[in-house]
Amino acid sequence: MYSINQKSIVKTKVLNTSAKQLWKKWTTHEGLLTFFGRDNKIELIPGGAFEIYFLMENEYGLRGSETCKVLSYLPNEMLSFSWNAPPSFLKIRNHPHKTWVVITFKPINENQCEVKLTHLGWLDGDEWNKVFEYFENAWEIVLNRFEESIK
Repeated sequence: MYSINQKSIVKTKVLNTSAKQLWKKWTTHEGLLTFFGRDNKIELIPGGAFEIYFLMENEYGLRGSETCKVLSYLPNEMLSFSWNAPPSFLKIRNHPHKTWVVITFKPINENQCEVKLTHLGWLDGDEWNKVFEYFENAWEIVLNRFEESIK
């Protein structure tokens, strides 16, 4: 077993649309294409695929989040999935331990919702720290694109 530390990346945005609309963007093939990756394979069941592909010119296995899975969900409220490192961090990408991401959708009113992304499950070590720093920036970009996709 691995010793998971307490570090986490937390990003929050308040968006001017309903939780239901935001949920669809994160949990459907079509929705994800509007802001995240160039293609994807999403199976919204526990253990189903949550694979987002960024590098289509690479062979399968080095395109994005291959082998990542839906961990759990509450419709229109919460989605969690396993997550791997990009191909540029092969040592961590190939490690048997995967981090995970939890996204919550908290309605403020019927036309406004707080989206909170938490990335956790980190191990200690220099390489893990580099991947943590990478995602500290990457998730900000993803959420900015997410926000732009609803305007």
